[in-house]
Amino acid sequence: MAGYWDGPEGEECPRRTWLTTRVGAAAGLVGTAYRIILLQPNSALAALQMAAADSVTMATLGAVFGLTTCLSAQIREEPEDPLNYFIGGCATGAVLGARVHSYMTGTTACLGFGITAALMKIGNKEGWRLTGPPKL
Repeated sequence: MAGYWDGPEGEECPRRTWLTTRVGAAAGLVGTAYRIILLQPNSALAALQMAAADSVTMATLGAVFGLTTCLSAQIREEPEDPLNYFIGGCATGAVLGARVHSYMTGTTACLGFGITAALMKIGNKEGWRLTGPPKL
C-alpha cells in the first residue's frame, strides 16, 4: 500500500482504488495458495478456477473499499474522518455477503471490516505502531 496514505483523502480516487485492488488481488492469491494446498483440487483446471475466483473476489473487495472510501470523503467533505473508512469497510462487507448469498455474513463482515478500517485510519492519524518500541 505504498503511496496510499500520500496526499489528502478524497483525491486521486482512481489511483487509490487501483492500489487497494492490487492489495486485494495479492491477498486473494496468497489465500488461494493456502486453499489449494489444504484442499487439494482434483485437477489443475479446478485449481486454476479456484485461484481465479478467489483472486477476482478479493480484488473486487479491494476496489469496493478504495472507491467507497474515496467517494465518501468527497461527498461528506470530511476527508480525514475515520467514518469514511468505516463506510468503505461496511460496503466491502456487504459485497462479500452478496457474493456468498448470506445476510449474516454480510452484516458481520460489514461491522468487522468497518471497525477494522476505521481503527486503521485512526491509528494512522495518531501514529500508532504495530512493531518496534513504543513512543513515549
